[in-house]
Amino acid sequence: MLRIVAIALGAALVLLLGLPLLSLVLRVSPGELLDRVRQPLILEALRLSLVTSLAATVTVVALGLPVAYALNMADFRGKRALEVLIDLPMVLPPTVAGVALLTAFGRTGLAGQALALFGVSLPFTTLGVIVAQAFVAAPFFVGAARAGFAEVDSKYLDAAASLRAAPGTAFLRVLVPLAAPSLLAGAAMSWARALGEFGATITFAGNMPGVTQTMPLAVYLALQSDVEAAIVLSVLLLAVSLTVLVCIRLAPSRLPGRARRAPR
Repeated sequence: MLRIVAIALGAALVLLLGLPLLSLVLRVSPGELLDRVRQPLILEALRLSLVTSLAATVTVVALGLPVAYALNMADFRGKRALEVLIDLPMVLPPTVAGVALLTAFGRTGLAGQALALFGVSLPFTTLGVIVAQAFVAAPFFVGAARAGFAEVDSKYLDAAASLRAAPGTAFLRVLVPLAAPSLLAGAAMSWARALGEFGATITFAGNMPGVTQTMPLAVYLALQSDVEAAIVLSVLLLAVSLTVLVCIRLAPSRLPGRARRAPR
């Protein structure tokens, strides 16, 4: 009886998750998808989404890598508070994140006034889109990077230290290669999250075609006038997200030839 109930509940969950996605894919034929993709609205939204999400991912990796290393390798006062701060964007409502960005980087915000002195304005700009995407995507990379660093056996770092490798050399040539699969997975998840960001972007950067209108925002706009275009954009986002997840699942757990190589 318990097995039957478990199978029924599992089937219900599969239907809940799979049926909406299947119905979305079945609404668009491959020929119609190709025709719609050539439309200027979709092409512009796709271009802007790819540019901003990649820029946000690079920003997250550059800023998040040292933070993940510090959280994993050191104990310091305020560590728990920093962990909560990094994870908070994952549970924060997207519109609240957008309002918070406005109060921080708006013209009268805490940092907005200082940025204005240098002629920098973030709200309702393409740069603002990148900031909003990086804000919501950062926890995904930091969490994955920290987990990857934690899985590295300390004996490899000890071997590097015994060979008198500098801390920076040990980090780049030993720790990073060993944790590379987790780092790549975290970067991919961050990119997918940035690509699908909606709430913080529309609140902080607005919805201006060619400037701040990414694919999720274009879906929202198209739903009001062209449902078929909205479906095509949704299928494209679904295809990108599915590709990212499949690549992560199929990626090797360890990069051959580099992971066990200590610095000379």
